[in-house]
Amino acid sequence: MAGRRPMRPVGVGGGMRGLRASPAASFLLAAAAAAALVGGAYFWLVVASFRLPETGARGCLPDGEGSWALGMYYGNTPFHLRPIELEGRSSANGSAWPVANPVLTCASATHAGYPSNFVADPFLYVQGDTLFLFFETKTTATMQGDIGVARSSDQGATWEFLGIALDEAWHLSYPYVFKYENEIYMMPEGNKKKELRLYRATKFPLEWTLEKVLINKPLVDAALVQYEGSWWLFASDFTRHGTEKNAELEIWYSSSPLGPWTEHKQNPIYKADKSVGARNGGRLFIFEGVLYRPGQDCSGTYGRKVKLFKVEKLTKEEYKEVPVNLGIEEPKKGRNAWNGMRYHHLDVQQLDSGGWIAVMDGDRVPSGDSTRRSISGYMGLFLAILLVIFVGFVKGAVNCYVPPSFWASPARRNELSRILPVHRLNQKVRRFSTSCGRYVSSTKARLNEKTWSNTLFFCVIALVGTVNVCIAVHFLCSGNGSEQAYTHQGQHSQFTMVTMTYEARLWNLKLFVEHYSRCESVREIVVVWNKGNHPTSDAFDSTVPVRIRVEEINSLNNRFRVDPLIKTRAVLELDDDIMMTCSDVEKGFKVWREHPERMVGFYPRMIDGDPPQYRNERYARGKKGYNLILTGAAFMDSAFAFKRYWSEEAREGREYVHNNFNCEDLLMNFMYANASSGDRTVEYVHPAWAIDTSKFSSVAISRDTQKHYDVRTSCLAKFTSLYGPLPQKWEFGRREDGWDK
Repeated sequence: MAGRRPMRPVGVGGGMRGLRASPAASFLLAAAAAAALVGGAYFWLVVASFRLPETGARGCLPDGEGSWALGMYYGNTPFHLRPIELEGRSSANGSAWPVANPVLTCASATHAGYPSNFVADPFLYVQGDTLFLFFETKTTATMQGDIGVARSSDQGATWEFLGIALDEAWHLSYPYVFKYENEIYMMPEGNKKKELRLYRATKFPLEWTLEKVLINKPLVDAALVQYEGSWWLFASDFTRHGTEKNAELEIWYSSSPLGPWTEHKQNPIYKADKSVGARNGGRLFIFEGVLYRPGQDCSGTYGRKVKLFKVEKLTKEEYKEVPVNLGIEEPKKGRNAWNGMRYHHLDVQQLDSGGWIAVMDGDRVPSGDSTRRSISGYMGLFLAILLVIFVGFVKGAVNCYVPPSFWASPARRNELSRILPVHRLNQKVRRFSTSCGRYVSSTKARLNEKTWSNTLFFCVIALVGTVNVCIAVHFLCSGNGSEQAYTHQGQHSQFTMVTMTYEARLWNLKLFVEHYSRCESVREIVVVWNKGNHPTSDAFDSTVPVRIRVEEINSLNNRFRVDPLIKTRAVLELDDDIMMTCSDVEKGFKVWREHPERMVGFYPRMIDGDPPQYRNERYARGKKGYNLILTGAAFMDSAFAFKRYWSEEAREGREYVHNNFNCEDLLMNFMYANASSGDRTVEYVHPAWAIDTSKFSSVAISRDTQKHYDVRTSCLAKFTSLYGPLPQKWEFGRREDGWDK
């Protein structure tokens, strides 16, 4: 024992002196803590996302089943149906026309006090001049379908949500409503109950009682029709052995809709492919003595689109149908259209007037989209966290030396210890830790070298991490990926875009049309062609009609020329070199609909001084207000604004604009101010971002900014002498939504 040094406890003294912590090691610990925190938050988000909302929660929440809404169509025949916006219909409640689809959404039910995530499966009941609309509404209280009802007194332009017509303990949808022997019946789908039930209205449209169970089978999307002396029931049973979901169809027949019902001898009529259109897609109808059946094409996603079938033979022994053209134009705006991704239900009926009316549901996202977007977003976040941990581990490991004594303490060397398993394990651990130390040292030497390969390695890691963060933000924070229109007083509408250009800016115009034609509320783009050889309308990648209006003379006054071919009250005057998001454009349209007597635009200016001076937005911000909106990006009333600009009162001002080739927007502001009796005439909306694409070329209209401002100051003096001064300023940030900050 004498002469041997005392053994030090593990972790005390020299054993820990070899462990040198570094900033990178601290970073590693912080990264691990952050990862744990984020992981906890991730767990909470995932678990919370699958919890049912509490009773009374707000509606229109992301839903794996979609964001279905309802739209109206009209036509002279059921094969030539046009959406309501092409009919030019207006309503007393709307500040803009035409009324546009969708006419009923989850917001309609939610604002009426019945929170809903979507509305779908619509059926009309026509009672004189009044329309009643029955549909599935997915309530947020139970996350199951109930049957809602709404009423319209203006042929579908506006709807009043009346309430829930039918609520059972199980999911309800597809509320087929019909009249028989002076009684009104509803046959909704309730396959979870494994029964096809028939209800009778006791106090139409909100009170119903169970009349009877028609068929004891879990039938889906059942529809009735009276044809050639019999009643026929078309429905699907997906519980049949070997049946692919949405690919089966059965037929039943009876002498009365009350039953009893007998199966068709060829059942199932379909049992093959879900893309065929086997599952019913709405009410069967008769046109010119021929029976037609709408069905669902469920290829790719549930309810992809409606197919229409002509029934060529229907007897108790035989059935034959062939596909025919539906007659409704396919949506072209993708997720920016209310039915851009799918539409799966159509109810078309003939009115007493002889015309046809239809209601259809549509969705801007495919089935399960919200779930897929959440998974993609969380995966991006998870990978970004892993990269942070990886970089922290590498940087921390190469700057942290762990001596062998940290892994295994010295043991007394005696004969007994050498034969014990503990001693042999200790030796193996020491050899392993020594090998690790050599590897770490060599790795540290390589990583610490200032080489291009190492720099490139960490740059790639940083880039991959950034991409994953962007993916996470995009999928978790950008809704369903669409740029949707805003409603005003529960309605949608549309506007016409007007832009002025000439031959040298054609490349700019093509970008302009391709982008803005995808905005949901844009109905048409009118190109005012001032100079040069004009293109044809088919030269553009557009989802809406493009009309080229060729002018005889090159004048800025052409921007506001009265155009009787414009089919909307609202016009967005927008320079072809301004690019902004559809969401910002839709915000501006919403604000204009609240105040159609004003010009609503995206570029404010403050004009003051004696004589008045033209100043930029920075000056307006400094003065905390504005009194002028540039019409190069502004909404206005097409009839009022254009007639004012081309009135006799504005003649001298127009001549000044034409001679100086400038200031047409200033003149329009003076026309608005001169027509007002002191009320506000302009309003500002702050865009998230806007790019002037002309700055990337040599065709900008006003590259010499100071000269441009000098000319406009001269215009102000002229217009003030003719029409009086502009009003005092209006402050920024007066709106509750903050869109004008």
